[in-house]
Amino acid sequence: MLQVTVAGLKLENPLMLASGILDQNGYTMKRILESGAAAVVTKSIGSEPRDGYLPPVIYPIEGGLLNAVGLSNPGIDNIGGEIKIALSAGKPVIGSIFGSTPDEFLKLAISMEEYGVSAVELNLSCPHVQGYGTEVGSDPVLVRNIVKNLKGSLRIPVFSKLSPNVNSVLEIARAASDSDALVLINTVKGMAIDIVAKRPVLSNIYGGLSGSAIKSVGLRYVYEVKREMDIDIIGVGGIENYQDALEYIMAGSKALQIGTALGKFGKSIFYRISTELAEYLSKNNIRSVMDLVGAAQI
Repeated sequence: MLQVTVAGLKLENPLMLASGILDQNGYTMKRILESGAAAVVTKSIGSEPRDGYLPPVIYPIEGGLLNAVGLSNPGIDNIGGEIKIALSAGKPVIGSIFGSTPDEFLKLAISMEEYGVSAVELNLSCPHVQGYGTEVGSDPVLVRNIVKNLKGSLRIPVFSKLSPNVNSVLEIARAASDSDALVLINTVKGMAIDIVAKRPVLSNIYGGLSGSAIKSVGLRYVYEVKREMDIDIIGVGGIENYQDALEYIMAGSKALQIGTALGKFGKSIFYRISTELAEYLSKNNIRSVMDLVGAAQI
């Protein structure tokens, strides 16, 4: 009833842990999988260890979080052991990677494949680090070359995570059309100001806004890309309950990623939403959640 297949990857339900939330430690990822997530996406990993920005890097606002962590990560040579632990849960682990050139992405992806991940997710959309993320993902020629380079060299699926902070998401989606799936969307670039200190609250000034505040933006882009392209989509952005999940599925998502909501509801959110989805399907005599993918497309 809840089983889905995304880019050939079979999942017991549509729910994944999004990159950047409780996904650098192998035992934490394993616990998330044991709590009902069908898959986890690792923290975005680069070629070398990176400290990220100085605090404050996370700031709660109404409807979500602003974050400018700065792509802190242990580096590709130090993540294999954590992935091995997470894989012991017997469910898919997806390796998120970031780089600045096609060759860098390829080297990272090959290492991830050697570590045993089920797919790689290309971070083409981090909104707050110079030289990576959105700066790479806003160039359609570069995006096309990165994806083509990987698809010709890997045996595992390639997911491309795209940014809402570009002139045309659809143009970048088409540039990434050789991907096995698109992940829509990453955080929306934003900021907040401390009116007492008279300065931005984040050390980096700007950060990525996530949480329920961006759900309508995510839905819009999933719907738009699904309407124009025949490609698997993984929806992400502001999913907190089964109604949110259904909206994304009906817009065109085959699977979903949940991140910020863990801070509000804990890791039990995966079990709760999957249980409520199953109840909805049963109550409405719907055989499979796959039957609802794109149902709202007009």
